[in-house]
Amino acid sequence: MIQGKKDCFLIDGGLTYADLPDVNEKVLGRLFNFRAVQATFNDENPQTRRMWRYPDGSEYDPERQTSEFIAHLPEYKKHGVIGFTINFQGGGPVAHQFASRQEWINTAFRKDGTIKSDYADRIGRVITAAAENKMIPIVGFFYFGQDYHLKDEEAVKEAVVNGMEFIKKLNNEKVLIEIDNESDIAYDHKILQPARVHELIKLAREVGEGRFLVSTSFGGGTIPPDTVIEEADFILIHGNGRSPRVIREMVRTLREKTDKPIVFNEDPADWWTTNGNVEKLIVDKLIAAFEEGASWGYYDQGQSNYRDGFQSPPTNWSINTRRKRAFFNKVAKLVGIKQTG
Repeated sequence: MIQGKKDCFLIDGGLTYADLPDVNEKVLGRLFNFRAVQATFNDENPQTRRMWRYPDGSEYDPERQTSEFIAHLPEYKKHGVIGFTINFQGGGPVAHQFASRQEWINTAFRKDGTIKSDYADRIGRVITAAAENKMIPIVGFFYFGQDYHLKDEEAVKEAVVNGMEFIKKLNNEKVLIEIDNESDIAYDHKILQPARVHELIKLAREVGEGRFLVSTSFGGGTIPPDTVIEEADFILIHGNGRSPRVIREMVRTLREKTDKPIVFNEDPADWWTTNGNVEKLIVDKLIAAFEEGASWGYYDQGQSNYRDGFQSPPTNWSINTRRKRAFFNKVAKLVGIKQTG
C-alpha cells in the first residue's frame, strides 16, 4: 500500500527509494515521474485516426502502443524514475491543440460512465506491469476535451465509481489517483471544475475504501483551492510556462498551507524556453522542485514521428533523445544510481 505522510510517500511502510543500495537520503519519500498519458491511446474517430500513422505508413495500433510502453518500464526504473501518469481519457496528442471539445475520440468511458473493455484491458495491463516493476502509476480519470463524451453529471460520478472498482480488482494498491488533469482549464461538467472537483476526490476515496491516495491537478502555476488542499491526500501541481524561480515559489506557498506530499506531474520545458537550451531548463526545473522538497514530473510533447517526445502518438517510448536523456540521467544522478555506457 502507498501512503502519504508529512511530505513523503511510503510503500508498505517504508519510504520510496529506501530499497536501493547507496541511495541519496535526500530522495527518500520522493516520486520522480513522467507523463505517459498516451500509453493506452486509441482514436475511435476514423476522420482523425490517420493522424497517428507510423512513419512507414502503417495504421496506428493501440495494442502496440501499450505493449511497447510496458516493455520500457524496466529502463525507466533503472534510472530511478518510479512514477508515471496515465489517464482513462489520455491527453493532448497534438501540441497546442487543446480545444474544449477535441475531434479525436480517446476515452475509456461510454456516455453513461461505464468502461469500454478493450481500453480497460490496456489500462489494467499497464497497472499490473507497474506492480511487477515496483513502480507507482498516477492514474487519471478525466481529460478536458474528452469529458464532453459523458452525457451528464451522473455519468461522471458513475465513471469515477466504475474506474475505482476496476482498479480495486487489479489487486495493486500502489496506485495514486488523479481525478482530472488540470481541472481549471476547459471541462464541460461543473463537478470536474475547481469549485466542486473535491466532491469527486471524496467519492473516489470512499469507493476505494481508503486504499488509494486521491488528488487532482491544475494548470501551470495554479495553486489548488483550499477545498482541494483539504480533501486531497497529496497535492498535484503543474509547472507549465513557469521559471525555476516560480517553481520554488509554488512549493513554498503550498508548504505554508499543508505538509502533504507535493508532486509536479506535468512540466513541458520545451514549450516555454526562449534561449533554446531545453535540456538545461529541464534540469533546472527538476532541481528547483527537488531542493524545495517536491517531486517533479517530466512532460515531453514531441511530435507524431515515432521518435520525439512521449505524448504525440505513435510514441517511441525509449530514452532516445537529448531531452529524454537530460531528465532520466539527472534523476539517476540524484538518486545515486551509477549509469554505465
